Amino acid sequence: MLVENIKNNLCENIELLRQLTNDEYSHKNTELSNATIGEHMRHIIELFECLLDNYDFGSVNYDNRKRDLILQTDVNEALSKIEKILVEIDKPNKSLSLVHNCYSTSETLSTNYFRELVYNLEHSIHHQALIKVVVLRLPHIKVANSFGIAPSTLEYRRQCAQ
Repeated sequence: MLVENIKNNLCENIELLRQLTNDEYSHKNTELSNATIGEHMRHIIELFECLLDNYDFGSVNYDNRKRDLILQTDVNEALSKIEKILVEIDKPNKSLSLVHNCYSTSETLSTNYFRELVYNLEHSIHHQALIKVVVLRLPHIKVANSFGIAPSTLEYRRQCAQ
């Protein structure tokens, strides 16, 4: 179920990207403190890539991820990367080490692949919520009702509607 939810989330990102021009994708938005949709999408992509690229190695450090700036300006590059993630994401759970460098002190924590998938899904939804602020003022862009909303919130709303 987790992997299916992630695939659905990534497909929402694909649906959005297919509607954007490179200019819209790389436009600096005051609502995002002059960040771009592309910068947020690049960040989502890179964290998933970091997890997948380090799965076999068994140690993940999101702080030392690649920062591929073309991903924040070229919609087709972003689409290509997300499509690759969709193909690679379904892996068995296994123990991993998570290295983080908060405030320049390196620390290693125990984690596992599925826990990191949950983190990446929540992280993607968080960035989608930010992206949605800009997308809502672009009337030609359509996103899923679930875009940028946590699954627990969607479930709560569904229960309230009954």
